[in-house]
Parts: sequence; structure tokens; C-alpha cells
Amino acid sequence: MKSLVEDINPSGSFKRFLWVLSIFGPGIIVMLANTDAGCIITAAQSGAEWGYSMVLPQLVLIPIVYLVQEITVRLGVVTGKGHGELIREGFGRKWAIFSVSTLFLSAIGALVTEFSGIAGVGELFGISPRYSVSVATIILIVLGLTGSYKRVERIGIAMGLFELLLVPAAVMAHPSGHQLLKGLATVPIHQSSYVFLLAANVGAVIMPWMIFYQQSAVVDRKLSIRHLNTARLDTMAGSILTQVIMIAVVVMIAATVGLKDPQHPLDTVADISQGLLPFLGPSGAKVIFGLGMLGASFVAALVVSLAGAWGIGEVAGFKHSVNNKVKDAKWFYFIYTLAHVGGAILVFSGVNLVNLAVDTEVMNALLLPIVLGFLLLLEAKVLPKEWRMKGAYKYTVWTLSAMVMLFGVYMGIQIVL
Repeated sequence: MKSLVEDINPSGSFKRFLWVLSIFGPGIIVMLANTDAGCIITAAQSGAEWGYSMVLPQLVLIPIVYLVQEITVRLGVVTGKGHGELIREGFGRKWAIFSVSTLFLSAIGALVTEFSGIAGVGELFGISPRYSVSVATIILIVLGLTGSYKRVERIGIAMGLFELLLVPAAVMAHPSGHQLLKGLATVPIHQSSYVFLLAANVGAVIMPWMIFYQQSAVVDRKLSIRHLNTARLDTMAGSILTQVIMIAVVVMIAATVGLKDPQHPLDTVADISQGLLPFLGPSGAKVIFGLGMLGASFVAALVVSLAGAWGIGEVAGFKHSVNNKVKDAKWFYFIYTLAHVGGAILVFSGVNLVNLAVDTEVMNALLLPIVLGFLLLLEAKVLPKEWRMKGAYKYTVWTLSAMVMLFGVYMGIQIVL
């Protein structure tokens, strides 16, 4: 792969630092969204059943999620086009429609999971889901209609950073350093239940909407090749951040529920909170964990809905920038709003939200070969030769992507069976 082009930035250390920060955003927000309600529940289940032995896989996933998302960054800054638009131009409208249709279905399912997380947090404090979900839906819709991508991104990141509260929560759980080191050296790959949860964690590290979102966000931010180094750094920082949060959840549950009551059900926000109550007390179990889950659910709902609206706009060919005014991009904002309203209605409908969340995980897992397949093919076909992967780097990325796809499909098949 071609060596990196130096970013053109202001002279002076402080000015250069501020310039770098001004480019940061798409990688941070998409990775905060990656640690959504479903992922946190998966991490909690992993910590309860397998304790500290699930920490090592979370560390290994850092370079994997970075390498995959880096391709979206490169596609965005080099071509200046979104993922859906490149599929339409490179493989035809039918394949583009197929890709974005599966994306939208996945996005609706993910939105239900996020709104379920918000509802669960509200219930911890005695707030009816009808109020918590309704207020969240209105805030998300209004935020998207502001006509400024940077404003949307900054508010989304601010909410998502509440997830960092899960790190001190893990410290409050008083994990054993000795047991943590022992867990890092333990990989019970021969145990089927361990392999299943490992597949769930691997399959959840790359969501279809992540790829659509980050590439479109790079385009909406008008980032170009001169910003590539900084955009990569943004993505790397986000990759580390999301896995630190996942590790915090695994450690927190391993040191508490997993140690005393590993059979405690952890399918919902309430289940996890109740399991933590004897160990962290009301403030830790409700306030800290609740705010962490709220931040995760909010930022993920924002990112998922934008990814769906962007993808459809890119394939259909209508205006689809968050920087457009509502009157100039009516269909884009209509789809964005419809996604939120649809997700909220499904939460209110009385459907089994746990089963729906599982179905969404299955869908995301089974879609991974399609989504990653298109991503790798676009990288090889659309980018100029000097910007394509080459040599050992190329084969490393393809091998890791194949592993992610296989784990995802394995998880989907196991859940269905």
C-alpha cells in the first residue's frame, strides 16, 4: 500500500493539535456506537459465563476493527463518495438496492435494540418506556434536522462518552489482578459455549451500518487525502476506546455476577443492573451503569439511523447530506425520521424485545459476508492503484476479514439452530 501522504496542517504544536482535533469525529462516534446496548449485553454475558478469559479476545479485536474501518476511511477520502454510491457505480443498481435494503432492515432492528436500552434505563429510575423512548425519539429527530453534521457529531460524541463511566464501574467491582492475568492466558477454545460467545463478540465488532456510516461521515465532513493520516488516527483512537469499554464490562461482570452467580440472567438492562446491585450498590448499579448504557444506546441510535438514510440516499441518488436544509433534502430527512418513529413504535408494540434483539444479531452476523465482501471488492476495484492494499498487508486484512465473516455466520447459524 502506498506510504501515507503527510497531512497539511498549521505550523506550531498547539495549532497543529487543535487542527488534528478538528478532524477527529467520524471514527470516534462510530466506535462509540459500536459499543451499543446489544454489545454491552453480549460482553456482560461473556464476563458472567467465562470471566476474565474473555478479556484477551477484546484486545485482539482492536486491530481487526481498525483495519476494516480504515478501508472505509480510505474509500471516502480518495473518492469523495459514500459506500452505497460506490456499490451502485461499481456493481450496478440492483446490487446497490440489495445492499442498502439489508442495511435498512438491520438498522431498524438495531434501533429497536437501542430504544430497548433507553427504555430499560428509564425503568431503572421508575420512568415509563412511553416517556423515555418518546423523549429520546424527539431529541434524536430534532438533532438530525439541525442542518449541521458537525453539530450532530459533537452532541453524539458527548452523549456516547457517558459510556466511559463503565470503566470506573469496573474498578468499583474490585477485580482480582491475579485472576485477570490468569484469564489472559486462558483460551478454552475446546468449549462450545466459549466459542459461541467468542463468535458473538467477533461478529458484533463489525456492524453493517458502521461501514456505511463512517464512509458517508467522512464525505459529509469534506475530508480529503490530505486529512488521511488524521482520519486514520481518529479511527485507531475509536477502535481502542470501544474495546476498552467492552473490556470494562467483561471485567465488571466477571468480578461480580460471574464470581457469585454466573447463572444470573443477563438479557436486559434490568437484569444486569439487578445483578450488580449487591456489589456496586444503588449508585453504581443504577446511576453509573444506567448512564453508561444510556450514552451507548443514544449514540448508536443516532449513528444507525443516519447510516440507513445515507445509504438509501446514495443508492437512490437524492440529496443526502446532514448539512442540507430540510427543504433541500426532504427524502433524506423523511427516512431518518421514519427510522426513529418505526423503532419507537416497535418498542411500544409489545413484541418480545429480547427475541427481536437476538434476531437482529443473527441478521447482522449473516450480513457480514455481504458487507465485508463489498468493502474489500470496492477497495480492489474503485481505488487508484497507489491507494490499494498490497503485499502482506493486503493478505492480512483479507484473512482477518474472512475470520470475522466466518465467526459471524457461525454465530448466526448457532442461534437459529
